[in-house]
Amino acid sequence: MDSSAPTNDVPAADTAQAFVAVESLPLAGLLVVDFSRVLAGPLATMTLADLGARVIKIERPGTGDDTRQWGPPFSATGSTYFESVNRNKESICLDLTDSADLATAHSLAQRADVIVENFRSGTLDSIGLGYDRLAKTNPRVVYASITGFGSAEGAALPGYDFMVQALGGLMSVTGEAGQPTKVGVALVDVLTAKDATIGVLAALTARSITGVGRRIEVNLLSSLQGALVNQAQGFLGAGVTPTAMGNAHPSIAPYEIVRCADGPLAIACGNDQQFAKLADALGCAELAHDTRFTTNSARVANRADLVSALEDRLAAAPADNWQRTFTAVGVPAGQVGTIADGIALAQSLGLGPTIEVTDAAGVPVGRQIRHPILWTPPLVSPTKAPPALGEHGAAVREWLSQPIAR
Repeated sequence: MDSSAPTNDVPAADTAQAFVAVESLPLAGLLVVDFSRVLAGPLATMTLADLGARVIKIERPGTGDDTRQWGPPFSATGSTYFESVNRNKESICLDLTDSADLATAHSLAQRADVIVENFRSGTLDSIGLGYDRLAKTNPRVVYASITGFGSAEGAALPGYDFMVQALGGLMSVTGEAGQPTKVGVALVDVLTAKDATIGVLAALTARSITGVGRRIEVNLLSSLQGALVNQAQGFLGAGVTPTAMGNAHPSIAPYEIVRCADGPLAIACGNDQQFAKLADALGCAELAHDTRFTTNSARVANRADLVSALEDRLAAAPADNWQRTFTAVGVPAGQVGTIADGIALAQSLGLGPTIEVTDAAGVPVGRQIRHPILWTPPLVSPTKAPPALGEHGAAVREWLSQPIAR
């Protein structure tokens, strides 16, 4: 038998129509058991679900995932926070302190191709659901653990995105100088979810060769540090401790927000040629030959003078005029929009930014941001709405009562 073949059998008949993945999807036939909650883990498992995996979400009886109560805002069907990272999943309620429910969790783990969890380090080990125990009876399992600060000295620290943004240095380079500022979305959780997904997919690829799974660990602090890229390397390679600069870039100019007659405009000149085009479009081509501005390094060193010279010219017209003018000559420029503006832009560019999700009966219940990957030939991803709490408990238990198809 092909060593890459999944170990789980098909879903119970009453959930097959809703959750059997399209055969052409890359993860079709894989079973993911999701012990995670809040954001990083659920986003990772939703990504796997979008790619065709069957994802069974384990939730606390009565309350479920914490984010089911996070709001406002709430849609007609629940918390928009929960809905943003839980589509295409099944939900079963299990109390892991109850022996019968724990036995059900163990049964799921034995059939899993992938397990994702973000409990405090050691918690699942104490009830027999840690990797070392499970790998003895399910050696093919890929086991992904997500923590805030790792499983060693930082194991006891609670892993909240806001705290990691503060402790890890992201706040120190975000916002205006002197005012530490978080990013406007839980970006560290999102980055960690991406890293977890990459790790799971790599481990599945290795399993297709070796026939054996493995454990991967990701933590919020390491994912943040990996995403600091040039800012972190500036410190490591040159001893420069970056600071907050508002909308300016520490290494490029002009690459910031500038004022026009009626409001702000983002300009991003990544090279000298683009700056020359910018100066020419503004009617001040001589700026590109001014020794203060002839090179990027010179422009960074003389940023205040540069911005002042540009804004003197930009004051002559509104931002949308300048956006059209600069775009026409190949200078990256854009007005500051809302999330609604961004979605509308993606729609106008033919990117199809949203999908319509449906309930178990196939009735549309709302729209969500689609999975960002486009495929050629195209793949038809599942579009099931996030599950109600415990919605699939009976069907999953019925399925577990059936023998595993090998």
